[in-house]
Amino acid sequence: MIELEGVPELIDPVMVAAFEGWNDAGDAASTAVTHLEREWKGEVFAALDAEDYYDFQVNRPTVWMDAGVRKITWPTTRLSVVRVGGDKPRDLVLVRGIEPSMRWRSFCNELLGFAHELGVELVVILGALLGDTPHTRPVPISGTTSDADLAQRMDLEETKYEGPTGIVGVLQEACTHAGVPAVSLWAAVPHYVSQPPNPKATLALLNRLEDLIDVRIPLGELAEDARAWQVGVDQLAAEDSEVAEYVQTLEEARDTAELPEASGEAIAREFERYLRRRDGGTSPPSPGERTRPPKPPKPAADDDESSED
Repeated sequence: MIELEGVPELIDPVMVAAFEGWNDAGDAASTAVTHLEREWKGEVFAALDAEDYYDFQVNRPTVWMDAGVRKITWPTTRLSVVRVGGDKPRDLVLVRGIEPSMRWRSFCNELLGFAHELGVELVVILGALLGDTPHTRPVPISGTTSDADLAQRMDLEETKYEGPTGIVGVLQEACTHAGVPAVSLWAAVPHYVSQPPNPKATLALLNRLEDLIDVRIPLGELAEDARAWQVGVDQLAAEDSEVAEYVQTLEEARDTAELPEASGEAIAREFERYLRRRDGGTSPPSPGERTRPPKPPKPAADDDESSED
């Protein structure tokens, strides 16, 4: 049993998670959760034992000085909670960490234990991948789930991916098997400018998250940072004719593929986001209330996974 002393009863809690590493191109996903934690002043209430999940030769601890005393920060995964105010208050449980080196099933089971104790109604996992996408166009964001009903209700894709996966894919499947509704949001980062940071991809993830869970996210200077990032990449591309030509090829392919997407529905979605921000977070009239998946049952014990070494 996980004891969570000092954590109040939460309102419509959603768990939002991101992990540094293979699933985090340009650090876009982990930076998004860091942004939420900073803007809403999240307080860490739990941390997973680093000894159980990390190879310290891969993810090394760091030494720092605190008033002349040497201290060590160990790589791990931490949980914090924030309350989003407004007409419809909602709590977010933020999970920020590093993709574990070992015992992934036990790692996921521990996170699901926290989710159950806190009454989490939905898990949203953020990720970022490298793709053939031009930096000059809006960042593609794909929302996927393994639950066909959830995909239909929340306008998501039912995942059909086959191949190597990271902790994002493993945690999403663990949620599905435990009966916890789970969604993954993926940002596509241009592979020719993959080094972090990528504020444009982070901004796109937060905008999609805002739509998904129906909260207004304060963006701070992120929009300005995204514009500055694009200008900087524009300048670098202009200095190399081969890169400039390649970017133009990607732009033409993207524009041709997305021409049918310039639909009334897409325009309406952007207009609703504009209205929410203009009105200070009040959503425009809609035919239904906030979409809420059914509250998950308590995960059943899994003897095989509990014996993970």
